[in-house]
Amino acid sequence: MNLEEVAAEIFRYLEEAADENYTIIIGTDSTNHEGTDFVTAIVVYRQGHGGRFFWRRLKDKNHYTLKHRIYQEANYSLKVAQDLISYFSQSPFNNFNFEIHVDIGPNGPTRDLISEISGLIRGSGFLVKTKPDSYGASSVADRYL
Repeated sequence: MNLEEVAAEIFRYLEEAADENYTIIIGTDSTNHEGTDFVTAIVVYRQGHGGRFFWRRLKDKNHYTLKHRIYQEANYSLKVAQDLISYFSQSPFNNFNFEIHVDIGPNGPTRDLISEISGLIRGSGFLVKTKPDSYGASSVADRYL
């Protein structure tokens, strides 16, 4: 499915229970293996009632350093979020929040990147979640690596 088709499917899902509140979560995770694989997940969470998700994989022949991979993950998530917002701006739905989930946290080698990456995402107008609250990246996207 391309992003337009994903947006249309999300709208169908939102129409099923239009009075509910939703959170649209975008998260990307990656791994270096014969290049770098990036998986971006779009999670549509119907608050208190489960949800649906969509994912895509991008393969890159290059090996990235950890810092560069984390920045690429954030940029992929931001691009998807910005593109989705353009579809949502043309829809009747307004009972949702967007969140970007990044696979970084206070423990481990990514702790030094929290303020940089969080600032990048907040500066783009999105709420950012990091570990342990970033399940869109660290659980959903990670599952498909």
